[in-house]
Amino acid sequence: MQTPQYQFQIRVFYEDTDAGGNVYHANYLNYCERARTEWLRTLGINQSIFLEQNAGFVVRKLAMDNLAPAKLDDLLTISTSIEQLKRASVSFIHQVFNEQQVCLCKIHVVVAFVDLIHAKPCAIPNNILGALKSVS
Repeated sequence: MQTPQYQFQIRVFYEDTDAGGNVYHANYLNYCERARTEWLRTLGINQSIFLEQNAGFVVRKLAMDNLAPAKLDDLLTISTSIEQLKRASVSFIHQVFNEQQVCLCKIHVVVAFVDLIHAKPCAIPNNILGALKSVS
């Protein structure tokens, strides 16, 4: 079965670009973080609640493949899907496309659910795990 995907759009602003008018590489990480956060929000997962409970998702590992540059004023679509779901971590795949449907960047990110007081991984709460299972 193909993993359902969430689509998020964002416009490239001047502040996102380098002197040549191309998106600065670190901004792709920001775009994907926003897409992932908004997808979780649509699933009823509000990350600010975790912080109140001294827990949250933290990036454990990521790999980024820049394939072509995004430019000033481009409208980008970030496609997000779950690659793997474990008891204490989630592996996401993000792909960034321009309006011509050219894939500009691929990012694989693994987030771990962490007890922030003890700085140690812990199990994702069952209600959150259930919501994530419903789309993976």
